Amino acid sequence: MSAPVLVLLGPPGVGKGTQGDRLAEKPGWVRLGTGDLLREARREGTELGRKAEAYMDEGKLVPDDLILGLVREKLEELGQETRVILDGFPRTDIQARGLDELLPDLGRTVDGVLLFEAPDETLVKRIAGRRSCPECETLYNVYFDPPPEEGKCGRCGAELFHRKDDRPDTVQGRLDVYREQTEPLVRYYEAHSAELLPIAGEQGMDEVWDQVRTSLRDALGLEV
Repeated sequence: MSAPVLVLLGPPGVGKGTQGDRLAEKPGWVRLGTGDLLREARREGTELGRKAEAYMDEGKLVPDDLILGLVREKLEELGQETRVILDGFPRTDIQARGLDELLPDLGRTVDGVLLFEAPDETLVKRIAGRRSCPECETLYNVYFDPPPEEGKCGRCGAELFHRKDDRPDTVQGRLDVYREQTEPLVRYYEAHSAELLPIAGEQGMDEVWDQVRTSLRDALGLEV
């Protein structure tokens, strides 16, 4: 019997990456993100990597068939015994269908989908509240983890900066795009065999982790 494949879904700022990293620290688990796969294929100069690089160099989105090809190659390399977490893929129902078509060739299926959710107000605060230190790279959040002195790094005293794509209006636009793309994907998984596991992402990191572990145990019989 092959090891499970999990999909992580959730909007920007919901914390799914943090939980994916935490899960990947457990023995036998590997987290795969499409960005990581693209960078690895580009670095190694594989055939698919060279094709993807041409799109990336022109600032274009890498086509679904190339992304699916990279996912297939990596899963073949890992083998059926590795527990896999897919983070950031699939993004659309078209990609989900493609994934479901290739997995049986590898003796695998999507066993569970962890759907991280939180109110937009919370997500905007998490992202728009970020402030970064350009010197020591310390991160703060003006709402949840503010610096000791407003606008200055508590470690080195440098002036903190606010990234352009972390501005509230930009963040809301990113959330709107996510909702538009992901709602059909959620409906797709609701209609198929994978277990859809809602996770309340507005909680603290440890509380979210406890819910992830409980959901995987109760729904899929996985102990992590």
